[in-house]
Amino acid sequence: MNNITLKNFDDNLKNRLQKRAEYYGRSLEEEAKEILRAVLTENIIEPSNLALAIERRFAHFGDFELPTIPREPLREPPNFEDL
Repeated sequence: MNNITLKNFDDNLKNRLQKRAEYYGRSLEEEAKEILRAVLTENIIEPSNLALAIERRFAHFGDFELPTIPREPLREPPNFEDL
């Protein structure tokens, strides 16, 4: 496995990372790996699907039917040859 070196890493971020690592009982390196793993794998799980997102958003309403809207035939397209 390769090593990564971070130069000019902000001291405040390093301190926050160290506190987080201590909280979870990990080393600084293990905590950085876990954060990277979580962030980089969450986007790979499933591509966005608008229809599925809408279905999940309104799933708590249960099954229901929307009324069918009657439609009229389309009008004839304009004829620009007469102009």
